Amino acid sequence: MRRAIFLLGLSAASLAHAAPFADPTRPPNILSEEGVAATSGPRLESVLIAPDRRLAVIGGQQVRLGGKYGEGQVVRITETEVVIRNGDATETLRLLPEAQKQPARSDKRAPR
Repeated sequence: MRRAIFLLGLSAASLAHAAPFADPTRPPNILSEEGVAATSGPRLESVLIAPDRRLAVIGGQQVRLGGKYGEGQVVRITETEVVIRNGDATETLRLLPEAQKQPARSDKRAPR
């Protein structure tokens, strides 16, 4: 009886270990219009804002506010984006580029 309970517990543990749960910390897949993963250019992966510092992780590289990324300089870090200036050009990297704010829809119809 003990052996049966042990084997049942062991099989339940192995099934739970193999459960197909998605990693909640994994960045979302960004798809192009053709449905292919878009991987060109730098990608903002994480942002840390503390009273004494601002950091961003871009393409696996940790960059401070005012620091260099590639040929450009990080000029702004907010909760959702990083701005990199390279000469006269600026590039804005968004943490979740597919999540765009939409204005609230107002319903002008009178209640019935």
